[in-house]
Amino acid sequence: MWKEFREFALRGNVVDLAVGIIIGVAFGAIVTSLVSDMIMPPIGLLLGDVDFRNLFVVLREGATVGPYSSLDAAKAAGAVTINYGVFIITIISFIIIAFAVFMIVRSVNRARRQMEAQKEAVTPAEPTTKECPYCLSVIPLKASRCPNCTSQLEGVTS
Repeated sequence: MWKEFREFALRGNVVDLAVGIIIGVAFGAIVTSLVSDMIMPPIGLLLGDVDFRNLFVVLREGATVGPYSSLDAAKAAGAVTINYGVFIITIISFIIIAFAVFMIVRSVNRARRQMEAQKEAVTPAEPTTKECPYCLSVIPLKASRCPNCTSQLEGVTS
C-alpha cells in the first residue's frame, strides 16, 4: 500500500497539481493584500473615510450593549453580526483572481492554437495523385492503369 501511495504522490500530474495549488494560495494572499491594503483604502477615502473592514450590521447584541466602534469590538462583546464590508472585499479579490486566471487560460489556449497551426503547416498532406511513368500525366494514386495512355502500372511507383 505504501508503494502504491508513493507512486501516486510522485506521479507528474500530482506534483504539478500540488505546485499549482501552492502558487495559487500565494497568489490569493497577494491579491487579498492588494485589495485590502492598496485598493480599498483609497475607495474608502473617496466615499467619506469608510473602512470596509468595519462595515457590519448587528443582528444580536453581545454581553456589552453597542453601538460598537469596530467589528473587532463587536466580536469581543460576543455580538452576532453580518460583515458585509469584509464580503465586499472578498468579492473584489475573487473578481481580480478570476480575471487573472482567465487571462492565463486565454494565453495558454492561444499558444496551443498557434502550435497546432504551425504543426499543420509543417506536416505535408498525404499525396492523392502520382505521375504515369509512361505519359507523365497526373493520375490517382491508387490507379493500376493510366486512363490516358492505358499503360499497366502494376508495381510501378513514383
